[in-house]
Amino acid sequence: MAEATTTAEPLTGRLVYLASEEIRLAASLLYQAYHDDPVFQRIFQADKEDYDQRLRAAIREELMSFWQHKQPMVGVYEDNILEGVLCLTRPGEHVGADRVWHWRLKMLLTAGWVSTKQMLEKERIIQAAMPVENYHMLAFIAVHPRYQQRGLGDLLLRAAAAELRENENSEGVAVFATRPEYERFFGSRGYQPLQRIEVGGIDGLLMFHSREALLAQDEVNKTGAETDAV
Repeated sequence: MAEATTTAEPLTGRLVYLASEEIRLAASLLYQAYHDDPVFQRIFQADKEDYDQRLRAAIREELMSFWQHKQPMVGVYEDNILEGVLCLTRPGEHVGADRVWHWRLKMLLTAGWVSTKQMLEKERIIQAAMPVENYHMLAFIAVHPRYQQRGLGDLLLRAAAAELRENENSEGVAVFATRPEYERFFGSRGYQPLQRIEVGGIDGLLMFHSREALLAQDEVNKTGAETDAV
């Protein structure tokens, strides 16, 4: 997951929608970012020797599912180097029947029954805790460790905001933060705490950035820009 970033360097990253041939690169970056995430460690049984293999396979299958269902996968590039990745599910497509059955079969073959069951349970718990029905879910956000502390996490969140603006059916963007530093990162960028939930025995904070709040901030920014121009 992306870290909180403050930087004096100019942002020069280029945001693009990822294509199928970029899934391998994106999966490698996400594997490094989420390897030590407590929820993923619990779900994919980090205490067993094949943890790395199952985590890699699961992330790859998740990204393939995103691509097949045309869910937004955004990468930030600089000098042809993939430096960060953002993946969102659109409203109503978090645990749809088509996605679940196709994805479940692939996951069973690669990550195993226990991990597949726990991934589905994670999605169910989050969905049950949401106070709204139509929302984007921020499934992955990560910046490669080599390129952190340069504001790329903010750049990726701008892409999430752009998706929210374009989809009038969405009431906002949700994210499940599993570490205090993640809570601080999203909290300082407009995401409000909803409630603490437990996934696989791991406590985390479900957070939400509403469409209403985003559009209100857009109006404030627009008014400020018009005032400065006078």
